[in-house]
Amino acid sequence: MYLDVRELREFYHETEVGQAVQQALSTQVDRLWPDLSRQTLVGYGFATPLLRHRMAEAARTTALMPGLQGVMHWPSQRPNAAVLCEETHWPVETGSVDRLILLHGLDPSDHPFAVLEECYRVMAGEARAIFIVPNRASLWARRDGTPFSFSRPYTMGQLEKQLANHGLQPVAHCTALYQPPWRNRFWRRAGPMLEKIGQAIPAWNGGGALIVEAKKQVPRPRRPGLGQIISRPLGVLEGVPQPEVARSLLNKTINPK
Repeated sequence: MYLDVRELREFYHETEVGQAVQQALSTQVDRLWPDLSRQTLVGYGFATPLLRHRMAEAARTTALMPGLQGVMHWPSQRPNAAVLCEETHWPVETGSVDRLILLHGLDPSDHPFAVLEECYRVMAGEARAIFIVPNRASLWARRDGTPFSFSRPYTMGQLEKQLANHGLQPVAHCTALYQPPWRNRFWRRAGPMLEKIGQAIPAWNGGGALIVEAKKQVPRPRRPGLGQIISRPLGVLEGVPQPEVARSLLNKTINPK
């Protein structure tokens, strides 16, 4: 289930915790994608906190917002670049996206497989996508009051397997939000230091957000189990008597001994 766009906007733009989340996630996106020049950049869900300062660099930037979430004019005081869309049918040309970011787009969806199908469709051959979802093992997924506690949390293995099943091969992953989701002044001041400590321990996946960068596999791999289904097709009339058997039964009925 999607949060309302007004709640998301209030969290990211009007609370200290939301601004800290924006900074922590932006740092990791910048590390993965240091250069977006001449790239077509698209965000899905509520990705605007990660798109704004990249608009000047990218050739074109669009924010797709699902209908169940709602849409708002974005960016403020500039021509609108936000589009309301169905979560399983995006108004984007096939193979036209160079960089794709999903924030609060995959985890709240009731149709995550269909969302990933759209991701694969719109991505160009050499495109990259970043998926950001709540970490199931973190405090952020269990404490109310943030968008990361509202939707479906993942483990890193679950997310990467789901992406791979849809032809999106993970190439890099990291975590963010090592700071707790608490509003008091001490933790807000300690937040940047905790993020640095968390990033210095690669084996510690305790951050509140899982971040996976994936590339489009061309040609697309077969889904698991598809080969077995094709090699052993299900007969449409399986279980129905064959003509010879049916004729024998009919003769016995007409000419009983």
